Amino acid sequence: MKPLSLHKGRAIALRRGDVDTDQIIPAEFCKRLTKSGYQDALFATWREAPDFPLNDPSRQNATVLVAAHNFGTGSSREHAVWALRDWGFRVVVASSFGDIFRRNALKNGVLVVELPSQAVEDLAVRVEADPAFEITVDLAECELRAAGDSHPFKVERRARWLLLNGYDDIAVTLGHAESISVYETTRPTWLPRTDTTLI
Repeated sequence: MKPLSLHKGRAIALRRGDVDTDQIIPAEFCKRLTKSGYQDALFATWREAPDFPLNDPSRQNATVLVAAHNFGTGSSREHAVWALRDWGFRVVVASSFGDIFRRNALKNGVLVVELPSQAVEDLAVRVEADPAFEITVDLAECELRAAGDSHPFKVERRARWLLLNGYDDIAVTLGHAESISVYETTRPTWLPRTDTTLI
């Protein structure tokens, strides 16, 4: 993953509360066997409406999604995060998130920023009024800035460390490859072993 320390980008506002993962990516798209290539599935049903925000040509290349309350509730499918990431979103701002969605997002390089409802509403109004409106998210300082306003936010310590360094859990494990190899050479021969030729 790419490290995320400071992100500045244009935004799209999605003023709908209680958006669940089935609305983010309908179940029929979850049959694919890859972890990428889901941008066509993002809000697929809603995008059938011509006036849906993601269909607005002036909003193309937006990288910040300003949502509402309870974003990402429902099933635990990681596909919802993959679809947002593949569309180009690096940050989702909302007043609350589904717990599993929050964990999945942070593990897959998408920063979720939880702000008070009024702050999210103010951002949404500004985003809707100006397609060029930009939001800066400073993960190093845990601060969101836009149009002269700033809002502190919290991120779990390990998730923040992973994002700042561009790591996922596999990358962290591979960082200990030498220690793992040493350990494997000292294990009793009767214990199960991984066939490293398959890796």
